[in-house]
Amino acid sequence: MSTGTQLWKLFVAQLKTMFREKAVWFWNLFFPVILMVLFMVIFGAGSSDDFKAKVALVNPAGSAGESLAAGLKQIPVFEWKSDAPVSANQADEWVKKKDIDAAIILPESGTGDIKLVVNAENASSATTQAIRGILDQYTTSASFKAAGVEPAYHLQTSSVTSADRELGSADFLLTGMIALSVAQAGLFGMVDMVEIRRSGLLKRLRMTPLRMGLYGMGGMLVRFVLSFVQIVLLTVIGVYGFGASLDINIPVLIIAFFIGVLAFNAIGYLISSFSKSIESYMGVANLTSFLMMFISGVFFATSSLPDWLKPVTRFIPLTYFVEGMRDGMVYGSGITSPDFWSGIGILALWGAVAFAVGAMFYRKGKIEVR
Repeated sequence: MSTGTQLWKLFVAQLKTMFREKAVWFWNLFFPVILMVLFMVIFGAGSSDDFKAKVALVNPAGSAGESLAAGLKQIPVFEWKSDAPVSANQADEWVKKKDIDAAIILPESGTGDIKLVVNAENASSATTQAIRGILDQYTTSASFKAAGVEPAYHLQTSSVTSADRELGSADFLLTGMIALSVAQAGLFGMVDMVEIRRSGLLKRLRMTPLRMGLYGMGGMLVRFVLSFVQIVLLTVIGVYGFGASLDINIPVLIIAFFIGVLAFNAIGYLISSFSKSIESYMGVANLTSFLMMFISGVFFATSSLPDWLKPVTRFIPLTYFVEGMRDGMVYGSGITSPDFWSGIGILALWGAVAFAVGAMFYRKGKIEVR
C-alpha cells in the first residue's frame, strides 16, 4: 500500500471516529456558537440601538432655568423620565429605585452649580461616566454662551485603524471567538492520546507495521478539518446573525490559521505527554485555556488591561493567534507587516517547543500510566 493510500485511510478512519463522538459536536461546534452568541448579545454587537441614558430634571429656579432646561432637552442621548421638571424628592426616589440613571438639578437662582445625582452603586459605571462627561461639556458650552464668549478651541475626535474601515464590536468578537475556538480544539483535542496510551493501544500500534508518523499526520489533518468547519460556522453566524463585516486577506489568514492550529495542537500534545489520566489532562487544559482566554484580546482589547498585566499578554500564544486571525479576517493586512511575522514567529516557537518537549516525554516514557 502506498504512503498516500495509508495516509488517506488513516485520515478517514480518524475522521469517522472523531465525528461519531457526541462530545466533539457539542464542545467543538455547538459550545463555541453558544459562547459567541452570548457575548455578542451581552456586548450589543449587531444592535443598531444608540447609547441612551434615562434621566430626570429638577428645576427649582422655574422660568430662570428654562433656557438651561431647553438646552438639556436638545441632547439626544438623554431619555427623559418625565417631560416636565420634577421635585428633588421625586428625582431622589427614582435614583434610589434605579428607575433613572441620573437626576440633573439646575441651580436655584438660575446661575450657579448644576448638580448630578446618581445611585451610589452605579457611581463608577460607564453610563454614569458618560452622563458626567456629556453634562460637563454642556455646562462649559452654556457658560461660554452666557458670557458671550466664543470658544477659541473645539475638540474634534476621529479614529484611525490599520484596516480599510473602522472595526466594529461584532468584527472584534467574531474573530476573537474564532481564534479561541480553534485554540481550544487543539488544547482539548489530544485527550484521546491519554486514553490510547493508558489502554496500551499506543504500545500495540508501535509493534505493527503502521508508521506512527502517518498516524499522527492523519490526526492533524482531521483537526485541520474540524478547525475549518469551526471558522466557517462561526463566520456565517457572525456575518448573517450579527452584521459582522470581513476584509479577508487570504494568504495572511491561511498562514495564521495553519501556524495556530499546529501550535495549539502541539500544546495539547505536550499536556497529554505528562498527564496520567483524562481527568488530569482536562484539568491542565482547562486551567491553560481559562488563564489565556480573558487576557489575550478575545473579548476585550489588551490595551484596556492594567499596565502590570500587559507584559503577560505578550508572552502567551493566544494573543498572537487572535491578532493573526484579525489581520487575516478584518484588518485585511499583515503579509508585509513586521508585527504580523513577529507574532507568527512567537506562535510557531511555542508550537515547536511544546512539540519537542512532548515528544521527549513520549520517547523516554518517563510518565507511568496506571
